[in-house]
Amino acid sequence: MKPSTFHPALRPLILAIALNGVWLSAADAQQTATLAPVTVLGKDDSTPLQPDLAVERARLDRVPGGTNLIDPQQEPRLYTLRDALDYQPGIIVQDFFGGIDQPRLNIRGSGIQSNPVNRGVLLLEDGLPLNEADGSFVIGFLEPRNSALISVRRGANALSPSASTLGGEMDFRSLTGTQGDVASVGAGSFGYRSQQLAKGFQGEHWDGRLSLTHDKSDGYRHHSASERTSLQGNLGWRGNGFENRTYLSYTDLKFDIPNVIPRDRLYSDPRSVLGDYDQPIDRANNIYKRDPNRQATQFRLANRSYWGDDALNQTVGVYWQTVDDTFTSPAVASPTDGNTYGLQWQLAGKAGTVDYRVALGWDRSNMDREFYAISPADGRRLQRFGNYALTAENRSAVAAVEWQFAPQWRAVGEVKAAQAIRDAQGHGGSASLDQDWTYANPKLGVIWEPAPAQRWYANVSRSSEAPTYWEIISADVPQPMNPASATAALNKLDLQRAWTYEIGGDGRMGQGAYAPNWAISLYRSEVSDELMAVSNANGTSAGTFNYRGRTRHQGIEAGLNGVLPAPNGAGAFDYRIAYTLSDFTFRGGEFDGNRIAGVPRHMVSAEVLYRVGGWKFGPNLRWLASDTPTNHANVAGTEQKAYALLGFKVAYRYDAHWSGFISGDNLTNKTYASSYVIRNVGTAAMPTYLPGNGRSLTAGLTYKF
Repeated sequence: MKPSTFHPALRPLILAIALNGVWLSAADAQQTATLAPVTVLGKDDSTPLQPDLAVERARLDRVPGGTNLIDPQQEPRLYTLRDALDYQPGIIVQDFFGGIDQPRLNIRGSGIQSNPVNRGVLLLEDGLPLNEADGSFVIGFLEPRNSALISVRRGANALSPSASTLGGEMDFRSLTGTQGDVASVGAGSFGYRSQQLAKGFQGEHWDGRLSLTHDKSDGYRHHSASERTSLQGNLGWRGNGFENRTYLSYTDLKFDIPNVIPRDRLYSDPRSVLGDYDQPIDRANNIYKRDPNRQATQFRLANRSYWGDDALNQTVGVYWQTVDDTFTSPAVASPTDGNTYGLQWQLAGKAGTVDYRVALGWDRSNMDREFYAISPADGRRLQRFGNYALTAENRSAVAAVEWQFAPQWRAVGEVKAAQAIRDAQGHGGSASLDQDWTYANPKLGVIWEPAPAQRWYANVSRSSEAPTYWEIISADVPQPMNPASATAALNKLDLQRAWTYEIGGDGRMGQGAYAPNWAISLYRSEVSDELMAVSNANGTSAGTFNYRGRTRHQGIEAGLNGVLPAPNGAGAFDYRIAYTLSDFTFRGGEFDGNRIAGVPRHMVSAEVLYRVGGWKFGPNLRWLASDTPTNHANVAGTEQKAYALLGFKVAYRYDAHWSGFISGDNLTNKTYASSYVIRNVGTAAMPTYLPGNGRSLTAGLTYKF
């Protein structure tokens, strides 16, 4: 296998930049009066605990690595996580079942192997972890409609003391006060319907907000209905250099799992599930009889306090959340009942040209998890073959300094030290296993700002990731028609570690209202003991292992967005494009030289909207530009085929209160695999693929108070 190189992949990016230089010159010549929309916030709209976009952008500019700052409230449609995260470099969302369920989130390849998708990135709500203490999460608990902004720190650029994974962290900051007073309804293809009602109040010192959302879908495929209800609220007080905020949320999520199908059925009957035909594979894995599904609820209470000023300040956060989660695969039901507690403290200040920060984090989860074999005849729970009391605890500390050693130069240094504990106590004949790991992750970076709207950076960093209990406990029924073959085992695993080297930059290209914004990061991560979760021949989990050889994750994360004048001088074009190259390979061991399965090598998302008066409309594209292996052996004929999905969006704002949209997705009705399960070795006849949604339309109507 030839060594990989960045140069061919950079050519489309260089071409895009050159074209934008031409567009910029044309824009200056047009002298049109139409400008990009600007939201002006008063000084009091941003607080230390709830920063606005400008304040958060300034904070991210001090990170010597790849970041994303997302304004989800600008999206006409905001029903799913994809709606919020599309057109973002370095963030890949792969739909699983196409409804309100559990899309596969990938940043730099961390956690992409997990199934169900539940690790690799630290999810935060208002600066405090949403993950359980073992690192797992239920991604369907996220509700982007209640987010004022989403701040992403990719890889070891994460700032939280709890974040140490290769994927970094993603922070969802809540709308507060009267920012999101809204009533909305939506409907669409495959029986989709949505409602939201949110109202807040704003006083001199007090503010509060409460939001209720409900979504339901019948699903594109058979046995793929989904439903989610979310109640979220917050209450805040500020004054005299002190701020306190309390957050409350309750989410009830449930969805059916249509599961995987073989390659030939993906293209001949993409809405089908196993059980729709009278073949041996259908009789052994009949989805209608086995009824795989997930039902999960979470209650969460959190509080944060801030006091001080820029010269010296402290922040304290505490949180408690419960989870009642039953994940039922076609073979195994695994109910989990748990409580998680957490505490974070940070001291930050400034001394001359040095900014400093020290922080401590602690979190603990106590979870009871059981495993039951599923009856192939009617989906009933049969014998319990695993029963565990699980304790996960993390103790972390971080010390960081930022030194402005020259007018245009800053150096950033940081050390994170942590201890991760994973104790599994078996009951009723189940085995026990206690594991713990202690590690330190250093980081050193530099930032160069040669112009006010231009920033370049470089860093070297270390990441470490402890396994979750979904990796530590393996539960399987190797003979699908014989539930008595069910077995559970505890895996002794090592940390996944990586050294990452990164260079990049961001800023504005040129001057004037039509100067495009650009961002690019190039990184290489040398990974050891990568956690590999694989599936068996039937498409259900078969366990996790540390790969005994090195792996390499490297890639390019590039984005471009801006405004162009319309040729006739009326209106303007808003455009955005994101390109992510993921070049992940084995560098020794059993699969030496092969590509790591699970991550598309080339992913492009782009949108152009013509804006005039209250209207915005235009096409969008999601393009997986190369075939992707579904197994680590890279067996020919088993790849996820490349695809391009064309969409179109129309949005209209009648006045300050009323607005609506119509959105079409996959307008060509392309048949494609949106995702798949990962194996060491596979064949085309194995049930592997998850078909993506066919052609669909969605419409919504919103009233802002």
